[in-house]
Amino acid sequence: MNLFYKEKTEFNLPNANLVYIENFYNATTANHYFKILKTCTNWQQDDITLFGKTYKQPRLTALYANNSRPYRYSNITMKPTIFTQELQQIKQDIELEINHKFTSVLLNLYRDGNDSNGWHADNEKELGKNPVIASLSFGAIRPFHFKHRHIKEQRHKINLNHGSLLIMKGEMQHYWLHQIAKTKKPIGERLNLTFRTIM
Repeated sequence: MNLFYKEKTEFNLPNANLVYIENFYNATTANHYFKILKTCTNWQQDDITLFGKTYKQPRLTALYANNSRPYRYSNITMKPTIFTQELQQIKQDIELEINHKFTSVLLNLYRDGNDSNGWHADNEKELGKNPVIASLSFGAIRPFHFKHRHIKEQRHKINLNHGSLLIMKGEMQHYWLHQIAKTKKPIGERLNLTFRTIM
């Protein structure tokens, strides 16, 4: 069975190394993983504090790893569960594709258009100086918006398709912000897996 479609799009951007593989997994394999991960993941919904007010995070999350190291972001500390067989296989597939080893994966479940992830960078100190982030998408297509911190005209978006892989590396987390915005359009569930190396 042919799991991979190897054609890549590499973006020529200042202060960033961004690669998009639209069909990293074919539809059959992507459907299989979407069903398993949605139903078998230990989902949680943490509180997040913004401007002195506390809200429920607008998505469900889970952290898995090959160790017990926590991951901290936005005043949230997540403790990992050991990789499942499916997550371990996905990790190995991505590592083989991009020649980089990962230690953990943060999963996000966007249940509908009200679920989102605001402007941010994956620049936590435990990720290292120039982290490699591999972002795998299953389910409904959502636009990935990203903008340069200093160059106003550098503002873009990519539609992240079912089974697609987006790789961010180099200086990108220092100079760029990204988000998954809310939408009022009727939209289905989306699963996102961001593989990271926690130092």
